[in-house]
Amino acid sequence: MNPAQQSPALAQGIDVTALLAALPSRIADIVKLAAAREPQRVALIEEERRLTRAQLAEAVDQVAAMLSEQGVRPGDRVMIVAENSIVQIVLLFAAAKLDAWALVSNARLSAAEVDAIRAHAQPRMVAYAVDASPDARQHGQRHDALPARVGAIDIGAWSYAIDEDAQPEPTVAASDSQCAALIYTTGTTGAPKGVMLSHRNLLFIAAVSSTLRRVNTDDVVYAVLPISHVYGLASVCLGSLFAGAALRLAPRFSPEAVRRALADERVSIFQGVPAMHAKLLDHLQVEHLPWSAPHLRFAYSGGSPLDAALKSRVESVYGVTLHNGYGMTESSPTVAQTMLDAPRTDCSVGQVIPGVEVRFVGMDGVDVAPGEVGELWVRGPNVMLGYYRNPQQTHATVTQDGWLKTGDLARRDADGALHIAGRSKELIIRSGFNVYPAEVEQVLNAHPEVVQSAVIGRAVEGNEEVVAFVELTAGAHATPADLDAWCETRLAPYKRPAEINVLAALPAASTGKILKHRLRDLA
Repeated sequence: MNPAQQSPALAQGIDVTALLAALPSRIADIVKLAAAREPQRVALIEEERRLTRAQLAEAVDQVAAMLSEQGVRPGDRVMIVAENSIVQIVLLFAAAKLDAWALVSNARLSAAEVDAIRAHAQPRMVAYAVDASPDARQHGQRHDALPARVGAIDIGAWSYAIDEDAQPEPTVAASDSQCAALIYTTGTTGAPKGVMLSHRNLLFIAAVSSTLRRVNTDDVVYAVLPISHVYGLASVCLGSLFAGAALRLAPRFSPEAVRRALADERVSIFQGVPAMHAKLLDHLQVEHLPWSAPHLRFAYSGGSPLDAALKSRVESVYGVTLHNGYGMTESSPTVAQTMLDAPRTDCSVGQVIPGVEVRFVGMDGVDVAPGEVGELWVRGPNVMLGYYRNPQQTHATVTQDGWLKTGDLARRDADGALHIAGRSKELIIRSGFNVYPAEVEQVLNAHPEVVQSAVIGRAVEGNEEVVAFVELTAGAHATPADLDAWCETRLAPYKRPAEINVLAALPAASTGKILKHRLRDLA
């Protein structure tokens, strides 16, 4: 039997071969095609600023011409330091229109992080969204950026710095070989890793994810997941625009801003990481606010593990299913997602998407028995081109025949649903027993006074112990002893934390993803 287990594409109404053949050549074509269909329909909303599809297409052409005037060539990197904004999206498409690589970078990174990425990628231009992001303005001032010329379409002010010595990379016509976006992952240690995603990688995910979610021209999508992160870029931004929906852009997560948008701005789709959903519920509870989302069709969670207690609470408040999914930067990102027609009561990440194959591989490199936990390997049109300027790391991560080794532990149910057990590097071996952090986190998160938690392993002589960090709801008084008692009746002795630390807030990336390497430093 072939170890690769492929999702039944046609069972979900998608002919992958036809879908791939119909994809445009470049991500910038999304804008052009949308403008040709319904030019006056609103595409982007950012507070008071709105662009129709025709205005977005015109703005992309204008900014592409400006980039070209400043010497940006095919194969150059254009680094875009921004938070979610119209100017960021216009710069992204303008770079792609020139066959330059869009290096989308979150303005909330520290000066050291921005400078490390800049030094590694050697962009021809660094553009800063100075109007939409105070942090971008500060980075621009540090780099002596010049103000960009104001065009006929108001997209918000931006500035730029040029590196005359930057050299372009080779370009190719084939959409599956030409890099569209360079995304630097939040690595736990060492030098930054730039993931090269092709035009076809991103267009495939935009098309499949929006088709499975039935995104349409009547939808207004709340875009608060950073577009500098692959989930925000491919699934939320490109997927929504590909399907003809309008994007309601939010530069950073604010529970009150989300509540108001859902109540008053016809938002029909809300995608976030679990921490966003948890903090929105906490805000409603603490402030005694009503819930109103008259147009909400569905909500999605992704980016980090979802636990059953949060899923249940969200669904009881939102009044719609909280769908789940799994992906990573290197797979553009989607590998699996729950289906609209098959809502789940468990925390599975759903079915593998059409066109993608998966394997579950043991420590010995051999596929494990069906239903057993193994390292998840992925192959399909979503797998990255590789890591920029790091062929050794690429070779270690992607096999000769195209399998991406995710580093995540997973299993598949008899019904095809995928379950993520955790990162292979985060697996804790306690007295010879395997402890998956997600399992312990689910128990802690089910406590009524816990917003979110994170569990790590700490080496002790001849063993490893479980250490937990928790963030409590506002005004809560649960002590480590209370939480230990809660775990005692719900976890086997070897899974129980040896230490529970209560923090005011867990360290998190701009996406809301918990930064466990910071917690390891604390432990």
